[in-house]
Order: sequence, then structure tokens, then C-alpha cells
Amino acid sequence: MINNSKSRNFIAQGSILAITGIVCRIIGMLYRIPLVDIIGTIGNGYYTSAYSIYNILLILSSYSLPTAVSKVVSTRLAKERYDDVRTTLRVAFVYATLMGAFACGLMYFGSDMIAGFLEKPFCRYAMRTLAPTIWVMAYLGIMRGYFQGSGNMVPTAVSQVIEQIINAAVSIIMAILLFNYGAKANLIYAETDYSYAYGAAGATIGTGMGALIALLFFILLFLLYGRMPSGNGYVRARNADGSLGRARSRRRESSGQLAKVLLVTLIPILLSSTVYNISTVLDDFIFSRSMNALGVGASCVFLWGVFGEYRILFNIPVAISNSLSSSVIPSLTNAVADRDKRLIVQKLKLSMQFVMLISIPAAMGLFALAEPICNLLFASEDNTLLISVLRHGSITIILYALSTITNGLLQGLGHLSEPLKNAVIALVIHVISLVVLVFVTHSIIAVIYANSIFALVVCVLNIANLHSHVHFRINMRNTFVIPFISSAVMGAAVYGISRLLQMLLPAAFASGRAGLSVIVVICMCIALFVYAVLLAVLRAFTKEELLEMPMGLRIYRLLNAMRLM
Repeated sequence: MINNSKSRNFIAQGSILAITGIVCRIIGMLYRIPLVDIIGTIGNGYYTSAYSIYNILLILSSYSLPTAVSKVVSTRLAKERYDDVRTTLRVAFVYATLMGAFACGLMYFGSDMIAGFLEKPFCRYAMRTLAPTIWVMAYLGIMRGYFQGSGNMVPTAVSQVIEQIINAAVSIIMAILLFNYGAKANLIYAETDYSYAYGAAGATIGTGMGALIALLFFILLFLLYGRMPSGNGYVRARNADGSLGRARSRRRESSGQLAKVLLVTLIPILLSSTVYNISTVLDDFIFSRSMNALGVGASCVFLWGVFGEYRILFNIPVAISNSLSSSVIPSLTNAVADRDKRLIVQKLKLSMQFVMLISIPAAMGLFALAEPICNLLFASEDNTLLISVLRHGSITIILYALSTITNGLLQGLGHLSEPLKNAVIALVIHVISLVVLVFVTHSIIAVIYANSIFALVVCVLNIANLHSHVHFRINMRNTFVIPFISSAVMGAAVYGISRLLQMLLPAAFASGRAGLSVIVVICMCIALFVYAVLLAVLRAFTKEELLEMPMGLRIYRLLNAMRLM
């Protein structure tokens, strides 16, 4: 009974972070829409490049701190080793200070060199304004890890929402102010890119301000509720006659011992995250250099801005499918601990099936509604290329969702090194394919295809590893075939309806944001209904499988009320 209670609490806490992750992604997408209107596609190109460098340095300095601190703290709190928890926090603080300062200095003082390396010299302004955020995020990671290790995910969830709201508001305000300042610099220096570069730099200030406010929130929370009892727990000493004597304090772990434990926990996460995220920086470098070698380098910043806009749309369905599937993984870990092979296989199949049930229709919906969605979100731009990129890249959504869930499943089974090895192999193939594709296509489409190849290789290798460890077969019908058929019918239906609405509505209204909003909302509602009905009619899942999924009971009640199940 106690174990079931703990399991439910763990899943509930994980669900809080999953839902928060979805909310933050949506906020992140929404504020990027007016941001792109302000700084333009070229400004978005500088913004995207600066963020790629920022993400790598953040990973190397502090990205894995929350997870590492959480694991070390939770283990010691469970044994009432409070002094060891304090020592852990001090060790983590030293690490954050040293690594945060190093990464901050590297990005700030090395901005000219890095921007030249990417052949985007105006990118240096956004890098400099982002640099201090790395240092702030290092300390923020410690605080989040401490509260998560205490078993309370709510502070992390609240801080993430606060961070995103502050980020959105400050980014937009500063982007407007600095874009206008850059426009004056354009006149003085007879240039065209100062406004875009300064606007991108202003947009990154919001990231730092959001992180700083979130850190202050945690400091206040720690002062009010984060105090721990003194001492290091107790053990009972036995007397010579074997009876229990008085309690005595446990021996403390040294700073060196705890530093070693932290590093052992940090390094696997750091390496895996670096391999996954460094591909964007390599894409930026290879694409820019190759396009310059072909004599068409002048359009690189604009094309990279289009890629950044595509990533805004790409990230939402991938984040939603992975966040929702995360609530299934804890039960997989429990099944592994209980050595229940039947349950392990069931959880593997259910996790993959659930992610495909979300990512396949999301990809098909973006393919079918690419034109109205792009024109709605980025109304101030010519979206012809973006629409093409989104359609070409819709398959990547499915592959990335599948590669990420299979990574999580391998980790849930306890095989931590295999996702890293598979990602390294995929990265090598990705780089080679990108070089070839750029010289063949002369277009940003090359980056989209190369990313698809990366995710596909990871999927194949991960699934092969899962099969070798557990010997399970994917239910192709329920995992891929039925969701694809249902999504294809859904996509055809909403594409036709969107075209019909554009013809029926007045042209001036249908081409504006208000009209496009009406078209997209109507199509999304119809898409959801058509897809759900088709899944139920084609028996994509049983009642038992549905009830195991996140929000499964509510979905079952709805389908049952409609007499579809």
C-alpha cells in the first residue's frame, strides 16, 4: 500500500512537470510570434544562432545540475543525512560558480570569434547579452534540483512558468527598444543589419531576466521553507551485551566524496545532452560554410531565420508527446525493479503507441494546414519558403518523438550508455549527409533532411537495442498503421475544409489574422473529432490500454458517451 502511494505521488509529481513543460512551450511559441514580427526573419536568424551556442555552453556548465543535485539530495534526505545535503549544496555551488563563470566568459569574450566561426558577425551582440544568463542558470539549477530532490516538483513548475512569462514580456519590450536603436545605427554606419542584430540581442535579455526572477523566487522559498534539521541522522549503538544503547550521529561524507558522486551523476547526462544539442551548432556552421563556398552565402542568415521559425512549430508537438509519455516511464522503472517481464513489454509497447498516437496526427496536421498556420503566426513575412520547409520537415516530428521516447525507455530499463552511443553514430551520419545535401539542394531543406536522417538512425538503433534486451515486437498495426491511416484521412479532410473556408469567407478577412484564426480553429476542432472517431472505429487500442494512458479515463468516458467504445 505504501509503495502504491509513493508510486502515485511520483507519477503525480512527474505529471506536474510534464503539464508545466507543455504550458511553457506554448508560452514560448506565443511570444515568438510578435518577436519575429519585430526583429524579422533575419533577426530571428541571429537569435537562433546565438541560442544554439548558448544551449551548448549551458549544457556543459549546468544543464544536468538539477537532475544530479536532485538524485544526490533525495538519497541523503531519505536517510536523514542533513549535513551531507548541506555539503552537497556547497559543492554544487562551487561547481556552478566555476563552470558558470567560465562558460559566461567564453561566450561574452569569445563572441567575436564564435560569430566569425559561424560567418555571422552581427550575431555577437545577441551572444553577449545571453552570456550572463548561463551563470544565473547554474545557480537556478541547484535550487531546482534541491526542491525536486525533496520530492516537491511544484516550486520548479511555478518557477518555470514565472520564468517564461517574464521572458516573454521583457523580450518583446527590449526587442522593440533595441531594434529602434539599431535602426539609428544603420543610418550612422550605412549598414542594414544593426537593427536586426540589436533586436535579437534585446530579445535575449528577456531570457536572462526570466532566469534571474526565477532564482530570486527560489532563494525566497528556500529562506522560508527550505531549512533542514541539524545533524546527520542517527543509528543505534549496541552495548557489549547486545542490547541497544543510546543513539549516535552518522558519519559525514566529505566534500571530495560528494563532489565525486555529483560528477559521476553529471557526466553521463552531460555527454548525452551535448551530442543531441551540438547537432544544431554543427548544422549552422556546415550550412553557412557550404553556402558561402557555393557563392550564395548572403542569404544564410535569412535561411537560418526560416529554420528558426520552423523549429518553433516543430518543438510544440514533440514536447507535448514526450511530456505526456513521461508519465508512463516511472511505471516501467517499477516493472524493471519487480522483474516483471510481461509488464515491461506492455509498458514499452504502450509508451511507443501513445507517442505515435500524438506525433503522427500532429505532423499530418502541420503538413495539411502549413499555409494558414504559417500565415497566421508570421503574418508580417513572406512565408512561401517556411511553408515548404514545414511540409518537408513534418516527418521529422514523428522521428524525433520516437527517438526521444526510445531513449527514455532504454534509460528506464537501466541501459544509460546505449542512447549516447547511438546518438554519436547518428551524429556522424548526420554530418556527412548534411554536407552532401547542401551541395545537392543549395537550400535550407538540406538541414531538414539531415535532421530526419539523424532521428531515423537513432530510432533504428534504439529499437534494435530494446529488442535485444527485452525481445518484444512492436505492434505495427496499432502503433503506426492505424494512426497513419486515421491521420491521412484527417489531414485530407482539414485540407479540403481549409480551402473551402478560404473560398467562402471574404478574401480580405480570410487573408488576415482574424480570418486565419477562424480557419485554423475550425480545422483543428474538426481534425480532433475526425481523428478520435477513426481511432475508435479502427480499434487502435483496447479499453485497458486506453485507461493506462495519461488522461485515459476522461478520453474513455467521452468515447463511451459518443458510443464509439
